[in-house]
Amino acid sequence: MSALTVGHDPEQSWDDLVRFWEEMDWPEGSKVEIIEGIITVSPAPAPRHNVIAARIQRRLYSVIPEDWEIFQTQAIAVPSRLGMFIPDILVAPVQECTKADTYLPGAVAELVVEVTSRKNARHDRVSKPAAYASAGIPLYLLVDRWAPEGPTATLYGEPHGDVYRPLAVAKFGELLTLPAPFDLVIDTSEFPET
Repeated sequence: MSALTVGHDPEQSWDDLVRFWEEMDWPEGSKVEIIEGIITVSPAPAPRHNVIAARIQRRLYSVIPEDWEIFQTQAIAVPSRLGMFIPDILVAPVQECTKADTYLPGAVAELVVEVTSRKNARHDRVSKPAAYASAGIPLYLLVDRWAPEGPTATLYGEPHGDVYRPLAVAKFGELLTLPAPFDLVIDTSEFPET
């Protein structure tokens, strides 16, 4: 099942989009994001998708500081890119998270992870990294089960403007290392393929 998009009036402000996103009665269990100013409603991820996110989350818990937390359902805002995203994994300082009511500013994230779904992979490959980089999020891990060259995990970093530099690429079955402050090796052989 693919995502549903909800059109908007280009004259709407960011505040209007966020208000609509917050106040609408969305289908339970769906993932509702604003991507390039368009509200996108996606079904709950498939079990294999969730297994990958859970494996990464389990590894991250062993290395993050006590005052950081890992979230799988936390929205982050990047108003400059008309984006409200719910990454598959978000790592951020707890203190920053307790200050917010509905969503966090993207800049508080230390790492975001997206696991592609077949129908929505373009957002994870193009729109979201541009927004995450423009927010200054230091690291973006894209686990692309549907990559044309086969399932891969790509770590991006050193954001400049709306562009990341690729830091490492691992085909499923290979090791991928996250740099400091994580200093973590992820074994992608633990990831189920498509």
